[in-house]
Amino acid sequence: MHTSDWYFDFISPYAYFGLLRFEELGELAINYHPVLLAELLKQCGQKGPAEIPAKRLWTYRACVWWAAKNQIPFRFPAVDPFNPLPYLRLAIAADCAPKAIKQIFEAIWTTGDDPNDPAVLAKLARTIGVELAQLSSQAVKDSLRLETEKALAHGVFGVPTHRLDQQLFWGADATDFVKAYLDDASVLNSDEMQRVATLPIGEIRKSA
Repeated sequence: MHTSDWYFDFISPYAYFGLLRFEELGELAINYHPVLLAELLKQCGQKGPAEIPAKRLWTYRACVWWAAKNQIPFRFPAVDPFNPLPYLRLAIAADCAPKAIKQIFEAIWTTGDDPNDPAVLAKLARTIGVELAQLSSQAVKDSLRLETEKALAHGVFGVPTHRLDQQLFWGADATDFVKAYLDDASVLNSDEMQRVATLPIGEIRKSA
């Protein structure tokens, strides 16, 4: 049986979409890894979609359209971006239980509530069965930092990302690629796949 390390941050609607497609992956065993997307972006020198005005609007529209097309329960939170740290820590305090992670995603991405509202967090923590004080514990904070550092060490640059057999599959729309890989790992061994893996860089854009 294959195992995937799945890296996610609750701030990403695409991570929510990716989670909902797990049932398509058959008996794939999934290890959940909450990470801080902001740190991944910082270390990789990237901006998030919501930090570029035109891309922000496009992303929001694309997500709303995708969810409606696929009849997925979905509603943007009252504010976005929001601070995902308490929710990532909540997942860790809940031992990254799949049920708890799904509850957190649904609370953020289906209700329209304000994730920055302490009352929203408190209600969710009670539902999951976690004391709010646990979110401030050094052990929980250190666990999230370590998860993020390990993700960076494995080359993870965004969320959601599946890591199977040391191969990275990024994005909710990578689910079909994951399925193809699970069906036949040689999908990565074609001549063109091998060529692009070592494709020379022809031009490097100067930093701003």
